[in-house]
Amino acid sequence: MKFTIGDKCYYPGQGPCLVASIVQKAVCGTSASFYQLRLLDESGTDLFVPVGNLADLHLRPLLSRSEIPKLLRRLKPRAVTKLELETVKNWRAREMKNLKLFSTGSIFELADAVESLTQLSSIKTLAADQRETLHRARKLLICEVSEVMDESKSVAEARIDTVLNPDQSASNKLPS
Repeated sequence: MKFTIGDKCYYPGQGPCLVASIVQKAVCGTSASFYQLRLLDESGTDLFVPVGNLADLHLRPLLSRSEIPKLLRRLKPRAVTKLELETVKNWRAREMKNLKLFSTGSIFELADAVESLTQLSSIKTLAADQRETLHRARKLLICEVSEVMDESKSVAEARIDTVLNPDQSASNKLPS
């Protein structure tokens, strides 16, 4: 896969990025080409990725607009499974699952994690690592939806919250 300046892509665990430029840098006395990726979150952080290592990093283009409804359907509440409840008790299994979650770059797996952790939080208090995972996954999900739909992050967050909490959304629309 190749990117050109101005393309947007998703860097696993970091989120949506803009390909700002392709630069030459000297590393250990050898010149190499790097993509300069600018994170599209509020940080504005730049990442430098060797052009030759692109495939190893699981970089991917952002979703298309037509894929957003499919993504949002993944957020619809469902019952928490017995396996999910058992995983909650095993911190090591949770940690391994989270490492895999953020390293794959799959926005659909992030959506599944946001949905299941949101549901779980309605049943019990989440452990600190689960709260952090939920916060980080939501942030990445909101950022990608915002970029793809060309809307503010607060609008994208409201869109996601509407799907995650349909009862609250419906009660907010009822006349007082």
